[in-house]
Amino acid sequence: MPELWIKICGIRSAADIEAAVAAGADALGFVFYEPSPRHLAIGSARTLQEAVPAHVERVAVFLHPSQAEVDAVIDALRPDWVQTDLEDLDGLRLPRGPRVLPVLRKIGSEPIFRVPKNGSEPLFGGSRAMLDGGTSGTGVRADWAAARALASRCELVLAGGLDADNVAEAIRTVRPFGVDVSSGVEHARGMKDPARVRDFINAARSAARALTEEGGR
Repeated sequence: MPELWIKICGIRSAADIEAAVAAGADALGFVFYEPSPRHLAIGSARTLQEAVPAHVERVAVFLHPSQAEVDAVIDALRPDWVQTDLEDLDGLRLPRGPRVLPVLRKIGSEPIFRVPKNGSEPLFGGSRAMLDGGTSGTGVRADWAAARALASRCELVLAGGLDADNVAEAIRTVRPFGVDVSSGVEHARGMKDPARVRDFINAARSAARALTEEGGR
């Protein structure tokens, strides 16, 4: 099993960045969706990103955005990734540069990796997708059985209802490429808890190492 990719989503402060980086996060998610308690204004996000080390990936997280919203964020922040629901991608044209992380809420018959209906070039090249359990940040657990099947077809990032108590079981069951957490490391909605961030990442890393060791026996 390759090294696990871990994303801490809903970053809102320099303290959040410090805690996630110190614990060993690979990526940080900045949310641009106004109804979310984790929403950031572009100016605030630009300031925060100055504290993100170069080795940590920056993910701009959207939900049903307009083209203008996406353009403004990309122009201002130059994120490494753009994350939004798969269905949103048909209505967007994204510039070359940031990679795209499509989010699935369920697994149906529609091909996951495809050319968008707007006629632009393929955006994600059949490599990586996220499976969430419901509306992002609500703590609704994804379907782990479906996730396991999907993980054999792509670099699956598992999200939805994860925390330090269940992430090891999720990794053993699904064997994902990566995991994503937001509400599971908070002490109140939109407020990250450094201890929970640390415990989540430690538990995830330990579970991934154990799988790697089992595979080498």
